Amino acid sequence: MTSNEILQLALYLIILIALVKPLGWYMAKVYDGQLSWLKPLETFIYKSAGINSQAAMTWQRYAIAMLLFNFIGFIVVFALQRLQAYLPLNPEHFTNVPSDLAFNTALSFVSNTDWQAYGGETTMSYLTQMLALTVQNFLSAATGMAILMALIRGLRNRDNTQSTLGNFWVDTVRGTLYILLPLAIILALILVSQGVIQNFHAAKTITTLQHQVQIIPMGPVASQTAIEQLGTNGGGFFNVNDAHPLQNPTPLSNFLEMLAILLIPAALCYSFGKMINDTRQGWAILAAMLIIFVPLVCLTISAEQHGIPALTHLGIDPAGGNMEGKETRFGIGNSALWATATTAASNGSVNAALDSFTPLGGLIPLWLMQLGEVIFGGVGTGLYSMLILVIIAVFIAGLMVGRTPEYLGKKIAPYEMKIASFIVLIMPLIVLISTAIAVLNKTAVGAIANPGAHGFSEILYAMTSMGNNNGSAFAGLNANLSFYNIIGGIIIFIGRYWIIIPVLAIAGAMAKKKIIAISAGTLPTHNLLFIALLVATILVIGALTFLPALALGPIVEQLQMLGT
Repeated sequence: MTSNEILQLALYLIILIALVKPLGWYMAKVYDGQLSWLKPLETFIYKSAGINSQAAMTWQRYAIAMLLFNFIGFIVVFALQRLQAYLPLNPEHFTNVPSDLAFNTALSFVSNTDWQAYGGETTMSYLTQMLALTVQNFLSAATGMAILMALIRGLRNRDNTQSTLGNFWVDTVRGTLYILLPLAIILALILVSQGVIQNFHAAKTITTLQHQVQIIPMGPVASQTAIEQLGTNGGGFFNVNDAHPLQNPTPLSNFLEMLAILLIPAALCYSFGKMINDTRQGWAILAAMLIIFVPLVCLTISAEQHGIPALTHLGIDPAGGNMEGKETRFGIGNSALWATATTAASNGSVNAALDSFTPLGGLIPLWLMQLGEVIFGGVGTGLYSMLILVIIAVFIAGLMVGRTPEYLGKKIAPYEMKIASFIVLIMPLIVLISTAIAVLNKTAVGAIANPGAHGFSEILYAMTSMGNNNGSAFAGLNANLSFYNIIGGIIIFIGRYWIIIPVLAIAGAMAKKKIIAISAGTLPTHNLLFIALLVATILVIGALTFLPALALGPIVEQLQMLGT
């Protein structure tokens, strides 16, 4: 790494960590109902929708409300795509989206995956981009945060006669109204000042200096880009996402968008500590995330700096850096940092072509998703997934010392461990099984642009991305086929909802448990020893699960590149 790249990374981390406490404090106040500056609007929404904001929900009712809300969102997004040719704000007169693609896209955006098997500027009308996709960028993110709040309430509940977890409708409204909307408005205005477009004009046709005709797409880009990053959605307005100069034109816009990707997931760690009245717990989880994240960022930058040996030996790339697929205005450092941040979080936006990274540089974003996207992760989803791993780590520690495992004063029983085990296993199962099905399907294999190990990596990456609700892509894979749209929609659904519901079940079980007094034998879950145990748990589960598949793809490709 160069000194400039070290400075950029240090500045990024310093600003990110500095914002954790104030934003985390604010979000804790929002979800505990202690802020009321938008109370009249909040009350109006409840009355208009017929919501009883005082009604507390059990985990079953909370899950039903969430599923109903997301199902309605799916129907709306699917219908808007299928009818967009007859609707307004379609200056390019795009046709209706094919049913298989509309199915995949609707599930993708409702679930916060934002996997895109299409080019936005050539497929979706402005109305579809705004009313279907951008709206779901807000609501899917608010859903993830609401589930986290339910789990936190279950962990902190001190009255074992109550098994309620709050109110899904209230949590979703507050997350949208008090957190996502204000932050998105501020970021969108800053992005507009940097040159990100925001209009309803038709595409512009210009003649270049080489006398070639070029079409410049227009549209409401800044508003979608802001919530794309803040909500860890990743669904970009343009096909090349944030590598497009009209979506990410300057170093400042690039820095702010990268910061937005990890801002809320990192701050939620402090919110968690604040809401359980022990901020040390939140800082410990954030420390575990950073211990894994920072070395992987450095390794990605280093891999790209070393470049391609074959090109270096030919004198084509004497500097040794791999700039293929990267924007010169961002360089290797910013491209590698973005690639790592977007896959550590459940974001999926990109400012460079991941398909053009070195095998090792591409392996790290892939593996970060395969860890379960718990290193920051999506807004809400990352932390509740991390808390499941905390429960597993506590259980392992209890086995080692011969004590009943407990977390935050509540015993971890076999019921919670069975559910936690299911949560940990479901993602690897759907990713590996869907990858196996794809490589045995001639149509699916025929969609890859590169043979051999890299082609396998493209399929593995696509299934990992959809199965983890990330949405980033290796490229080089024609994913807009019925096979990928249908199987992708299925694993997107399983990867989101087959994890959310068990998490709520654990929240409900923990809410009914009595608080146990701290004793000399209680395992501290905020010190360096536990942080190390948590990090080891994350890495061992990720390594043992996916190492064989990685060996067939990026690992063997790296060895081939080095000529071994």
